[in-house]
Amino acid sequence: MAISSHDAFSAAGGGGRRRRRGGRRGALSEINVTPLVDVMLVLLIVFMISAPLLTVGVPVELPKTEAGSMQDQSEPLTVSIRADGSLFVQEEPVVFAGLSPRLRAMAGDTTKPIYVRADGRASYSIVAQVMAALSTSGFTSINLITDTGGPSSGGTPAPDAPAG
Repeated sequence: MAISSHDAFSAAGGGGRRRRRGGRRGALSEINVTPLVDVMLVLLIVFMISAPLLTVGVPVELPKTEAGSMQDQSEPLTVSIRADGSLFVQEEPVVFAGLSPRLRAMAGDTTKPIYVRADGRASYSIVAQVMAALSTSGFTSINLITDTGGPSSGGTPAPDAPAG
């Protein structure tokens, strides 16, 4: 029977321990980026959802319609009409006489889109006057902003609307 020198060294207890120590791994010094990517994606989604909510600060209750939202990439000017008839350009109050000059100064050209956000309780005549003033000022892209999910045009009438 033959014994190798390696077996004799292992039997003596010298080689086995050294191999175990040498075979151990050191401290893991690499950074795991998977949790970082997860956190960054969650933050991206949060900011994508919250950014449109921060665009206009004038509180109005928009009327609801079944029309879908528009897909527009340019930054529009916003005219807000509160229920009491007060007017705002972006977030700054403005009188009706100064509406057209202010929008022309801010827009630069009349092809820039203008969004009109009118409170559902605002007088129709005020909304019509604002729309007419914008149209006669030369603006060509005037849009009314509403909330989606309202009553459909062919559906049941609203509870306070007269039947017929």
